[in-house]
Amino acid sequence: MSLPIAELVPQHIRAFEAYVPSRPDPELMRVYKVDHLHRLNNNENALGPPPAARRVIDAFEPPRSAIYPSGDSFFLRTALGERFGMDPERFLVGNGSCEVIASVIKAFCEKGDNIITADKTFAVYEWVAEFSGFQAKLIALKNYAFDPEAMLAAMDSRTKILFVCNPNNPTGTWWDRETMERFLRAVDGRAIVVLDEAYREYVDDERFPDGMELMERHKNVVVFRTFSKMYALAGLRVGYVCGNKEVVDYIRRTHIVYSVNGLGQTAAVAALSDDVEHIAATRRMVDRARELLLPAFRELDLPYVSGAGNFVMVQTPASDSLIYRQLMRRGVMVRTMTGFRFPNWVRISLVQEPVMLDFLAAFREVIGQVRADGDADVQA
Repeated sequence: MSLPIAELVPQHIRAFEAYVPSRPDPELMRVYKVDHLHRLNNNENALGPPPAARRVIDAFEPPRSAIYPSGDSFFLRTALGERFGMDPERFLVGNGSCEVIASVIKAFCEKGDNIITADKTFAVYEWVAEFSGFQAKLIALKNYAFDPEAMLAAMDSRTKILFVCNPNNPTGTWWDRETMERFLRAVDGRAIVVLDEAYREYVDDERFPDGMELMERHKNVVVFRTFSKMYALAGLRVGYVCGNKEVVDYIRRTHIVYSVNGLGQTAAVAALSDDVEHIAATRRMVDRARELLLPAFRELDLPYVSGAGNFVMVQTPASDSLIYRQLMRRGVMVRTMTGFRFPNWVRISLVQEPVMLDFLAAFREVIGQVRADGDADVQA
């Protein structure tokens, strides 16, 4: 007699709730009966990739799809080594940053271990730890930022990794050099410290700590970066980890080869070679979008959080799911934040001015309707 399937599944998997992604855009447009959809939910760079990367993508020949890519992203690691003046062996490329997060956790954690991160940050650190059977200690944000003292206080003999999202998604807050140095000295090499710098290219401030420099003095520091955000290659899924050569060698032992497609590798190499004006143009776009949105939020008397990165968060006078549905009916897609443990907040990607104006028109209308409905309920 066979066992019930559930009996074959570990308890930590049975207890884990799977993430459900949104439906494809054409299906959403059909459901919400709209003929356009402004994607403001995933912090994508609406300018698209740098010109050199565009040319690589346009020139991709279909017969190449029958050929396996470089199993270890050799040419991309070489390009990264040249960009940062490091041995290419110190880089490991993955299918987006999610894959390298999993590789790091697999490399350093065993039964009974834990990782530490914030309670309101990129959720994949927590998810990968917990569906792998490890404890994720979640530390409350302080003034919307990671709390270094509380993270240090939570460490114990089984803490293997501390994940610091810098700048933090979704709040945009970041630790300056002094805060980071103080934290790393206190950790004192007792655990791996992962600095997730997915939005690093959006910060133009000399006080921001550069993980690539920090790892030269702190051998336990590992840095994550990605081509999904600033470089606009999210659809090709290319992220990477960099660290001390010994640390990366251990991570590589847990990593799946051939996981990064050939077009993604080639486009990423091209993007690195042609990013100066692209980064400047993207920053100008984000700055202009912020100039449009923040005064409008103040005018509407809505609390907001706006730090580094190509996104802002705003608190709404109704449930975030209701606001989402009402905006979708107007062809605007935002990110609900209940899943980030920010109920009744939405996050908006910062893109070109015409789209921001469309968003504001729809948002004002929705907020006005919600408040009118609330007043009607009170009067009734």
